[in-house]
Amino acid sequence: MVRNFFILLVLLSNLMLAQNKLNVIPYPQKVEFLKGEFIIPETLILEGKPLKEDEYLKKHFPKLTYGKKDESHLIFGLFPPSIVPLAEEQEKEKYAVEISPTGIFIQSYTAQGRFLALQTVLQIIEQYKNGGKIPAMKIEDQPKFAWRGMHLDVCRHFFTVDEVKQYIDYLAMYKLNTFHWHLTDDQGWRIEIKKYPKLTQIGSKRKESMIGAYVDNTFDGKPYGPYFYTQEQIKEVVKYAKERHITVVPEIEMPGHALAALSAYPELACTKGPFESATKWGVFDDVFCPKDETFKFLENVLDEVIQLFPSQYIHIGGDECPKTRWKECAHCQELIKKNNLKDEHGLQSYFIHRIEKYINSKGRKIIGWDEILEGGLAPNAAVMSWTGVNGGIEAAKAKHFAVMTPGAYCYFDHYQGDPQSEPNAFGGFTPLDKVYSYNPIPAELNAEQAQYILGVQANLWTEYILDFKQVQYMIFPRLMALSEVGWGTSDPKNYKDFENRVISHFKILNKMNVNYAKSIYNITGKVIPLNNGIAYELYTSQNSNGIRYTLDGTVPTINSKTYQTPVSIPSSLTVKSAYFEDGQLKSAISSQDFTISKSTGKKITLEQQPSENYSFGGAFTLIDGIIGNVKQLGKTWLGFQGKDVVATIDFGQKTDFSEIYFNTLENKGSWIHLAKSAKIFVSDDNKDFKIIKEIGKEDIQNAKGKIQLKLGKQNARYMKIMIENAGIIPAGNPGADSKAWLFVDEIGVN
Repeated sequence: MVRNFFILLVLLSNLMLAQNKLNVIPYPQKVEFLKGEFIIPETLILEGKPLKEDEYLKKHFPKLTYGKKDESHLIFGLFPPSIVPLAEEQEKEKYAVEISPTGIFIQSYTAQGRFLALQTVLQIIEQYKNGGKIPAMKIEDQPKFAWRGMHLDVCRHFFTVDEVKQYIDYLAMYKLNTFHWHLTDDQGWRIEIKKYPKLTQIGSKRKESMIGAYVDNTFDGKPYGPYFYTQEQIKEVVKYAKERHITVVPEIEMPGHALAALSAYPELACTKGPFESATKWGVFDDVFCPKDETFKFLENVLDEVIQLFPSQYIHIGGDECPKTRWKECAHCQELIKKNNLKDEHGLQSYFIHRIEKYINSKGRKIIGWDEILEGGLAPNAAVMSWTGVNGGIEAAKAKHFAVMTPGAYCYFDHYQGDPQSEPNAFGGFTPLDKVYSYNPIPAELNAEQAQYILGVQANLWTEYILDFKQVQYMIFPRLMALSEVGWGTSDPKNYKDFENRVISHFKILNKMNVNYAKSIYNITGKVIPLNNGIAYELYTSQNSNGIRYTLDGTVPTINSKTYQTPVSIPSSLTVKSAYFEDGQLKSAISSQDFTISKSTGKKITLEQQPSENYSFGGAFTLIDGIIGNVKQLGKTWLGFQGKDVVATIDFGQKTDFSEIYFNTLENKGSWIHLAKSAKIFVSDDNKDFKIIKEIGKEDIQNAKGKIQLKLGKQNARYMKIMIENAGIIPAGNPGADSKAWLFVDEIGVN
């Protein structure tokens, strides 16, 4: 790596036994155990001149001092950065550690590498301190990805400066290097802009907030705010992050998600208003109007933002911008004609291009959500791919940098355990093992294109996160999985090893008084096909011999049935399960209702696949015997954006039936609309189908999406059901001009 890499006594190297497996997260790229041990002293002595990174170490070791080796103390050696030039950008985070009987020695190119090495050493000391000895070892390490980020939305719910600092500390612990600070949205403007004081005087508050599940449409009636960060507080946070070698990337949303700004400066809209900060969650039609005074306003805002944040990238949002107002706006339509733009999507591209040109003139670059691809990507823009992986793929193939943050793997506002035993969340199902399984390099990219994938990031949207304790709950332990994915040492085949390391880190979180999720201790259930029916597979991070369950709806006790193999579900019933250890209940009680019909567990195929965010279990979810909970868009629903559901069920033989049932959802604030129509077909050969029933939009609306259809006496082997998506969302609805979502749960046949 460099000359004089270590100053050490010559040691005979030898691989040690597997029990020396480190509990470090993220796991280093290379670990070699050696002979001998380092005895952890009461006082650690640093050799060399004081360095600012030492202050971080002193917080953990108050007795740490500077000095020379003597007979009563061992030396913790920190070597200065090498003067050898970096071979590549990633090497600024490269480091090495050698632990020998005479001390702990660190080598790095930069102070940032030294800081990362300290995080590793602190975790190693934590693992071995009770025994007082650390096995000798060599570690050579560096990250795979340059961008390893966490996002925090402070607009839906606000968090104090001290809480934001805690959040940054969590990132530093696990070697993440980017903090994406979501500072403006419809529900609140959270950054002081001195030129526009009304942004915080008016835009930083709202009259009330939505509470509970979206479908409840209930509000707390309590004014929220004013909440915002002063520019001095912003500087304080940026400095705090810099000391931990973390870059803060600010996000100023445009052209959509602008209601809080428009409530303060309504002249920036296409209509006259008045406007107010949103009290609901979701997407709203009123957005920035692309006129000169709007661009002047945004340029002035960005001038102050750029002065506060030294980051290379400025995030400009760009997501979920309805085009309803632009379609109705004479100025917008004239702008489209004047600039020979194709349509309103072209106008969005014009908007982003113009902002990018300004930010580039200040020596910075823009990054935005993947909707900035609409109408053509700005010349130097980077893409944050959230709707899936396609945005990142498209950007990389066009030689634009991308950060991968697909909702299916990286949205930490999703449920991480059984929704029935978890706090209310936005929806989706993203457990720890799913986060850990993610590979940020899409298979569709070749080696050259893959170089444009900057890295990976997880996002925490806070519609349903009311306080910082809940922030902690939603990010831990999933942040640990993200850190190892970003570091490049995750391996889904070794998930159990990772899970064991996570459990060891719970002791650290306990000392820090962190409210982490214990979902991996709880029972997780998975429906699997069995003998033309279904069975319920139960598992936990602990010994499965500790699982007890009942089938009669009673609460399991230590004397209930012991789980050994997947439980056959022959009829409609309720499975309740729990984990016991040493005779004591150690988990939440998990409960799952099953409704068995003639379609349950049968073979099913889909012509179009669901969105990756809402695809848990795939097509089998539609015949797994579980009716979806309308308040929890977790693992019991499949979601399709802009697509119809066309499902074919194979009963295996000709079967008598006379009824079908299924549910669709309506949640217009989240772009979810009831089905437009449904048709039922039957066939004996899976080729020639005849229609036996049709239902239209009015009947579906009257049934509020809970569809039960009498089919008359039927006898067939195959049934095809076509459930039509609402299509493009009409004007007057949130997300107008965008593709509607269609959610479907169980397709039951009797």
